[in-house]
Amino acid sequence: MLYRTLMILSKIICLMPYGLLMALGRLLGNLYYLLIKKQRNRAIKQMMPALCVSEPEAKALVRESFVNLARNMLEIMYMPNLNSKNLSQYIEIDHMERMESALAEGHGVVVLTGHIGTWEWLSAAFTLNNMPTTAIAKTQPNADYTKALNELRSKINMEIFSRGTSELLMAAKALKKGKILGFLADQDAGPGGAFIDFLGKTASTPMGPAVFSRKYNSPVLPCFILRQKSGRHKVVIGEALRYEDTGDTDKDLFNLTVKMTRILENVIRENPTQWLWFQKRWNTAPDMQKTKHHTVKAQDKP
Repeated sequence: MLYRTLMILSKIICLMPYGLLMALGRLLGNLYYLLIKKQRNRAIKQMMPALCVSEPEAKALVRESFVNLARNMLEIMYMPNLNSKNLSQYIEIDHMERMESALAEGHGVVVLTGHIGTWEWLSAAFTLNNMPTTAIAKTQPNADYTKALNELRSKINMEIFSRGTSELLMAAKALKKGKILGFLADQDAGPGGAFIDFLGKTASTPMGPAVFSRKYNSPVLPCFILRQKSGRHKVVIGEALRYEDTGDTDKDLFNLTVKMTRILENVIRENPTQWLWFQKRWNTAPDMQKTKHHTVKAQDKP
């Protein structure tokens, strides 16, 4: 029932003018800010020390972040309207040549990104430019919602590997075939993550991007989609990062993860209203860390 409702809602949203959709997003975002007290307070509490801002400043920024989130959700429902012919009306891409060059190496590309801007549209920037794009995604608590979301992703030719399945094997195959593999690397990674300072507080950080980069000799490209004042989006593709092998695998993986974390931090600080401040990023305390070696068998050299 929920799946069918969501797909009908998507069809209705796709009939709306984009400007009206953005106005509706502002209305819904403000309502969400007022009504969802728990998430609002968590976002304010986490933002204040992270950005060194006062409570009134944090409240204003968090309110705007809720507006952006509402718009993001509406834009996900709007994805069936996106195609290769109209993409430039919505999305500007900065330094696409970096992605083209990285793909030309033939080892696939690990994309470093986060819950910043309308992250689902980041995939569209590549798939609708004929670049095969995949990602590992967390399964939603509601199966109908997951089904609807995956169907909307399929409209832009996005390939998703759901966690809890054979996602690691499928992700490995994607890189071997020279595809893009996206990672949302701003989530709590649990006791097995790398504990790194993130926005002023130690956080368990995913090491997946570094591990896959090492194993398959894939360059890591930081890619973020940012909402502009004009209403359009801008995809920013950073310079490629490389796994540097010094002979100490654990240290090398950790150091690359630190570099990626610093990039994420900078993007969030520069665009504070476009990140999900209420997510439980610091949920795993450092004393919960499990000793774990992240060594993996290196790719056999030809």
